[in-house]
Amino acid sequence: MQATVYHWIFFNLIIIVLLACELRRFILHPHAMKTKEALWLSFGWIALALFFNVWIYYEFGANHALDFFTGYLIEKSLSVDNLFIFLIIFSHFNVPDTAKHQVLFYGVLGAIVMRALLIWGGIALMQNFTWIFLAFGVLLIITGIRLAFQTKQEEEYRESAIFSWLTKRIPFINHYVENSFIVKYKGQWVATPLLGVLILIETTDLIFALDSVPAIIGITTEPFIVYTSNILAILGLRSLFFALEGMMRSFHLLHYALAFILVFIGSKMVLSGYVHVPTWLTLVVLLLSLSLAVLGSLAKPSEADRK
Repeated sequence: MQATVYHWIFFNLIIIVLLACELRRFILHPHAMKTKEALWLSFGWIALALFFNVWIYYEFGANHALDFFTGYLIEKSLSVDNLFIFLIIFSHFNVPDTAKHQVLFYGVLGAIVMRALLIWGGIALMQNFTWIFLAFGVLLIITGIRLAFQTKQEEEYRESAIFSWLTKRIPFINHYVENSFIVKYKGQWVATPLLGVLILIETTDLIFALDSVPAIIGITTEPFIVYTSNILAILGLRSLFFALEGMMRSFHLLHYALAFILVFIGSKMVLSGYVHVPTWLTLVVLLLSLSLAVLGSLAKPSEADRK
């Protein structure tokens, strides 16, 4: 695959322009994002990814297009589990509706930088140390098993522990001041709870990136495909959160499907020297797992949903 510097510049310029337009809109007209608006934005980001996938097909061929789509779907699926953590954080800290989009926007900007560094670092390590591919596979298997048995209480404890560590090192006030992260209070600059929420969001995304980036590298090691599929998947996180906010808790079986996907891809990486699993089969397993989890959740609601 011959992705030139112009391909990289073209892609990143599009992303920068779109993010700048969205940021300008919310700075000039801050508001709580409604479900209808979130659905349209989600549709727009997904449509952009699909158009880009078609462009890859004509520019680089069907195999790379399939790698992109599979990588995009894996990252999108794992991101949904990330949204559950966002929901816990926002609920725990009673974040105002008008501030949620701003937090997620800056969170995504930080995520783009972290993902880019992890992708380049991961691929560089694999090119110089072949055993890293095996290590990534083992990491995904362990993460998948842990995810299958992780409880909501464990997630909340982890976030509370991080926030407690922050409050011992940064002066915080205990109330929000509009949508500000830092304010001057009694003659000194202090952080509002919104800054703590942003740091928790960034920390959570870093933890998830350590799982999702190796998962996509398990599909392809082409830097352009890994980077673009990853970035386009996480860019729609904000609107997807608001579109699904009211119904995310209903998909109570989804984390089992995500755990299985991580174990499957990890096993594929570990056994790559002995067994070749084509990308199309990975895509089938991915779609089947997610479909069964969603249908199972709807057919058998959790006890919380029945109340």
